Amino acid sequence: MKKIYLDYAATTPADPRVVKAMLPFLAEKFGNTMSLHALGQEAKLALENSRQIIADFINAKPKEIIFTGSATESNNTALKGIAFANKQKGNHIIISSIEHPCIMESAKWLKLQGFEITKLPVDKYGLVNSVDVKKAIKSHTILVSVMHASNEIGTIEPIAEIGKICKDAGVYFHTDASQSFGKIPIDVKKMNIDLLTASSHKIYGPKGAGLLYIGNGVKIEPLLHGGGQENGMRSSTINLASIVGFAKAVEIYKKGFKKENSRLIKLRDKLIKSVLKIKGSHLNGPPLPAGRQAKNRLSNNANFWFEFIEGESLVMQLDLHGIECSTGSACSSVKLEPSYTLLACGLKPQDAHGSLRISLGRQTTEKDINYLLKVLPKIIKQLRLMSPFKNEKK
Repeated sequence: MKKIYLDYAATTPADPRVVKAMLPFLAEKFGNTMSLHALGQEAKLALENSRQIIADFINAKPKEIIFTGSATESNNTALKGIAFANKQKGNHIIISSIEHPCIMESAKWLKLQGFEITKLPVDKYGLVNSVDVKKAIKSHTILVSVMHASNEIGTIEPIAEIGKICKDAGVYFHTDASQSFGKIPIDVKKMNIDLLTASSHKIYGPKGAGLLYIGNGVKIEPLLHGGGQENGMRSSTINLASIVGFAKAVEIYKKGFKKENSRLIKLRDKLIKSVLKIKGSHLNGPPLPAGRQAKNRLSNNANFWFEFIEGESLVMQLDLHGIECSTGSACSSVKLEPSYTLLACGLKPQDAHGSLRISLGRQTTEKDINYLLKVLPKIIKQLRLMSPFKNEKK
């Protein structure tokens, strides 16, 4: 049976060109970037070339890019590093109510250390209101962290507006751009971003490489202490092969993301329009206006909930037909609790349990979408026949 992968928001396959770029740094050019000999300096040069490529991609300076092991590490560093470096100024941190679990858990831990945490509400589409950000900022606020785009429902937040509000208030602004990086143009200067997180494996690069952009002059403490790598901000021997792969993935994206985004938008809109024809189906996140493309939604994201359906059962049945999707964030899918993102958007717990996230990518074809649209209605009909809730009134 052919496998149709539709879970690109969870991770992406490494591009063959990325793998080719990485291979020499696994065996031949294996030097430690801290070594003074020729092999070490060759590795150092590759590292700094990679840093330059990625910095240019978001209009940053190379020295402002810190390589990490993952987006989770970057987000932890951003929140905890800012919190402990700026305690003398204040102890108040603002996040949205739909952040990735690594932001949520970092904020939860900081609260136990005596920091004050405010969670901003979102509307039914998952949008943060910039007015709410302005109202939430206090004299002792030190950081606002709002994701650029939701990993679950694809909502694109008004980052530039929020960044301007934070800049005017003298508050640091961090955004988790793990899902938007490569899909939406990012200019950290124009968007008033002080800290930004991105991840290699979301853009057809290898796992094990992430970045944290730290704007010049931002006061932050490192999480890892040791040999002083990454300008003292992330002590640890550099995962050079993965970083080289990350930079190659960025180069590839830079050349073709506009064309690819247009292709994905067409597939996404066809998918949304067709799935919404299924009785009892609903779109999570920004709507699809008649005759127009969905606004404020990632080009590859479609998230639905289905009446009288349990999401895990739906995912498993699709998998039996060779279709691989998810029912929320991959990082928390082992939990049997309803998505807190969907609850924050106003869904009832039983409805949030019936969610399905479909995320498209480079290998997704129209033929794949047609097959999904053929199989999905049959599975939903079958599951509803077995549902204990089918006779309940909405």
